[in-house]
Amino acid sequence: MSWSLKPYWRSALVVFGAALTLYLSYSEWRQFYPATAATGWEVEVYRDQIPMVSALALDGRGDLYISQELSSGKGKILKLTADGRLTEILAGLSKPDGQVIFRGGLVTGQEGGKLPVLWLRNGQTETLFEGNSVEGIATDGRVLYAIEDARPGRLLRFNPDSGELTVLREGLDDGEGVSLCPDGRLFYTEKRKGWVKQWQAKGPDIIVADGLNAPGFVQCTSDGLWITEDATHLARVLLLDTGGKLQVILTHLRSAQTLIPLAAGSYLLAEQGRKRILKLERRPT
Repeated sequence: MSWSLKPYWRSALVVFGAALTLYLSYSEWRQFYPATAATGWEVEVYRDQIPMVSALALDGRGDLYISQELSSGKGKILKLTADGRLTEILAGLSKPDGQVIFRGGLVTGQEGGKLPVLWLRNGQTETLFEGNSVEGIATDGRVLYAIEDARPGRLLRFNPDSGELTVLREGLDDGEGVSLCPDGRLFYTEKRKGWVKQWQAKGPDIIVADGLNAPGFVQCTSDGLWITEDATHLARVLLLDTGGKLQVILTHLRSAQTLIPLAAGSYLLAEQGRKRILKLERRPT
């Protein structure tokens, strides 16, 4: 009995094998291709082996607060001290995300559902207000801004002195990031819409960047408005510079999360898909 294949079957198998090889090669390239910085920038690993790393916040003493975005009460807040020691300071959270240093303490949201936004200070935890999957948090030192990663979600302002919670926008589609600039401009992202908007006290909000791949966090600095993409593969870090030009600064990331300034021209970035924190730095001219 002959097991030889007819010519058209042999051709089909060759084509299938080539397609499979190409697909596997592309998948491996997406998975392992290193993060690449644009001309004038350099990137290195700052700290690794932090599963589900997400939100970052740096206090005035050089201590870095790191959230591990685990669900069902398994989420944690870690503190990385300037001498390299990593300790757990808060546990029992559900997808902790969005962190800011506020009045000598740390404010953190929880993306795991209708849960409280917490204020950790002097070793005590205080509930500020409840939100539905709060992910991004920003502050001017006086009030707090928060955004809900929900459908529909809201953009919120909270005054801790009066306890007043104000809805600035509602009906958002997976809001993730929010950032307040020193000049008072307020920016936020809608991940499913692929855009970043500037909030307006009167009239419709302004789209400042669109066509993005799952924009997550935003951060306003002296360099401009930073945007990270929370995509599983081929995520980027972008900079909408002070001249209004959108630049691609980092590519080939996996689930980029929070970006915060470390020093002049230097930033820390949480890359959740690779369980690490990267240091991004402008090269000296």
